[in-house]
Amino acid sequence: MRQEIAGMIGIELSEPALNVEYEVLESVQENGYTRHCIEYDSYGDKVSAYLLFPEILDHNPAILIHHQHNREHHLGKSEVCGLAGDPLQAFGPELAKKGFVVLAPDSICFEDRRKDTSVQGFDFWQHFDEMCYRILKGDYLMKKVINDAMSGITLLSHLDGVNPKRIGTLGHSYGGNTVLFLSALDQRIAYSCASGSACTFENRIKNNVGIEMASVIPNFHGKYDIYDLVSCIAPRRLLLVSGEEDKDSRDASYIVEKASSIYGKLDALNNLQHNQYPGGHALTKERFCDIIEWLCANNNEIKNTGRKVL
Repeated sequence: MRQEIAGMIGIELSEPALNVEYEVLESVQENGYTRHCIEYDSYGDKVSAYLLFPEILDHNPAILIHHQHNREHHLGKSEVCGLAGDPLQAFGPELAKKGFVVLAPDSICFEDRRKDTSVQGFDFWQHFDEMCYRILKGDYLMKKVINDAMSGITLLSHLDGVNPKRIGTLGHSYGGNTVLFLSALDQRIAYSCASGSACTFENRIKNNVGIEMASVIPNFHGKYDIYDLVSCIAPRRLLLVSGEEDKDSRDASYIVEKASSIYGKLDALNNLQHNQYPGGHALTKERFCDIIEWLCANNNEIKNTGRKVL
């Protein structure tokens, strides 16, 4: 199924993982970590990102954090790193202080990867066009998003001081959606957390809930849904975070139920966790802290068991 989904999107899983070189544009020493502004190539495009190094580097865990959408295309990596936007999106500094190497890139059409920032209110249409132009050519925006994310995983896996068997990914909303597709296809990822994104296409269509542009993959829903992505993540560790009143994670429990069979068959049911909270879509302090705690606890377990990447 993983191969079929990858083929439908146009992702080549058999391609060798080559090293991704990056250029440091600026470095800032913060309390407990160093933040580097970097650029690297991903399939012919320049990706702008922040790379956070903790004070001590010795086989550290690493994490790729995908930013949210929130109709704020001017925000991306900066919000993840606490430099702008919602403080409850600033997972990067907290995780770096706890020993994680953090990579926070701009997704295509966000922050420094917008083609034109001079026309106010034009950001949405740039994003929309990126989707349309690709579909016209038989290509998909999701392919670009996932290929860029895989480049980020490759970059992390070759960094000195990073344990390549302890690389994970995290995201909320649009970022969480990216986590689900990426983790399903890239088996180098040992642990994942997707917040505010576990909602089936069937449920979205039934309840008139919007579908993020990268998820517009012609004919995908005819054969697959989000629980298939979660099944492809098994037996690796996954935390789904949802809100009781959140339309974007409305049927997270159903997704977990559907994917539990494959996790059970692989004797890994404890690796699939769903935390549901009162309230809607936005992150809360409780959710933020619980996600950080889960990431740290699961990394300690991976470290202590010496888990191998399947």
